[in-house]
Amino acid sequence: MKVLILTPGQVSLNDLHKTYKEECAVKLDQSCYPAMEYAQVKIAQAAQGDEAVYGVNTGFGKLASVKIAAQDTATLQRNLILSHCCGVGTPIPRSHARLMMALKLLSLGRGASGIPISLVNLLEALLEKGITPVIPAQGSVGASGDLAPLAHMAAVLMGEGEAEYQGEILSGSKALSKAGLSPIELGPKEGLALINGTQFSTAFALAGLFDAWQAAMTALVTSAMSTDAIMGSTAPLQPEIHSLRGHAGQIEVAHTMRTILVGSEIRESHVVDDARVQDPYCIRCQPQVTGAAIDVLRMASKTLVIEANAATDNPLVLVEADRIVSGGNFHAEPVGFAADMIALAIAEIGAIAQRRVALIVDPVLSFHLPPFLTPKPGLNSGYMIAEVTTAALMSENKHLANPCVTDSTPTSANQEDHVSMAAHGARRLGQMVKNLENILGVELLCAAQGIEFRSPLKTSKPLANVITTVRNNIPKLEDDRYLAPDLKLAADLINQGKIIKAVNTPFPKLTS
Repeated sequence: MKVLILTPGQVSLNDLHKTYKEECAVKLDQSCYPAMEYAQVKIAQAAQGDEAVYGVNTGFGKLASVKIAAQDTATLQRNLILSHCCGVGTPIPRSHARLMMALKLLSLGRGASGIPISLVNLLEALLEKGITPVIPAQGSVGASGDLAPLAHMAAVLMGEGEAEYQGEILSGSKALSKAGLSPIELGPKEGLALINGTQFSTAFALAGLFDAWQAAMTALVTSAMSTDAIMGSTAPLQPEIHSLRGHAGQIEVAHTMRTILVGSEIRESHVVDDARVQDPYCIRCQPQVTGAAIDVLRMASKTLVIEANAATDNPLVLVEADRIVSGGNFHAEPVGFAADMIALAIAEIGAIAQRRVALIVDPVLSFHLPPFLTPKPGLNSGYMIAEVTTAALMSENKHLANPCVTDSTPTSANQEDHVSMAAHGARRLGQMVKNLENILGVELLCAAQGIEFRSPLKTSKPLANVITTVRNNIPKLEDDRYLAPDLKLAADLINQGKIIKAVNTPFPKLTS
């Protein structure tokens, strides 16, 4: 398994993408060890002292005023983890769980949590040996940390809970034993350091971001295909239009679409005698809409990189000030806002794509294409109901795009009286991306069929490559057939990045 050496506080978006997509093992650069060791000493001293230090020698939340004896600190931390394992629902995907674990390592590695290096090493070993805690998806409100999900992760370190190892779901103790590892006994503040933090929300937000970006780049391809299929004008892609406005995403989308469409005979065939003056917005305003969406995704990415590098538990050891201070870095409001931004971008990319599908199948608007793209309309319905499916998915994404950060509710006896709901905001991104991939999959099929109806005129070479990729997997629709498998295959091509690869041209970068 590939191992990434990461320096806490300096991790890039590319590092995080590798951790997610390649499921790399992660180890911390040992340059972070001295600060971690210093902070651990400070916590050990506080545990033995008379002064109340939250979570070290006190209870938690509303019970912070209850003083805990020094001999009970280990029990306190164990009880904290077990009592907080209250997640429900379907276990989260392995890729998301591993990214969450890596993010927790990065947070602990900032040297402000007061935990021993041995705990970090055990978490690293779980990633390296492929032990993945079983973490239920539901239970976090995204403040005071993603408590329940992170508790399920921490429980495995103690030999509790459940984990997936070599294809089996085992008890935490059995998974550790099979991998040659031993559980730990948590010391002062160690349990609290593990479950305070935003790593569950941040992992899901990053996963949503990465998958949404791939879908957005695929939308540049399908939108170019749709433009050719309806013999739309490429004049709105002229660079001067977009430089006059100045938004980076808009400029890049127009440039990419122009590049993809270079050499198309279809557009050139009707430039002179086309009576249409302007295309509908879903064709004419593609750079303005999708470009704005990718600008939003980039803004969200900046927030999430900062959060991935942050120390987000409580209390924190302030090394330079030589103090242990309670704060609120566990509050996931920044992640919640980022997730809401990503959701808006996903919804809008899908909304304009759906209108392109509707345009292609409509004989009134599609410029001489047959109704619903079938050669025998009436006897056959063609892509009539596939377009309806995209409308359903578009509408679902609109509902899912409603903000989550504004939906705060008090918890924990009003001690935690404002919460971020970042976990909800981030978790819904996965479903939204799937919906978007299905919308784009239908557009892919419709646009390919529309371009084929323009024969003997040829599309551009990049788009011809895309159509070849499609036809190698999904035959042209002649007579009506059972269509659900076609739609799934098209969405799979998008999810696997094969449509982007077929174009073989540079695309905008998330890190631009």
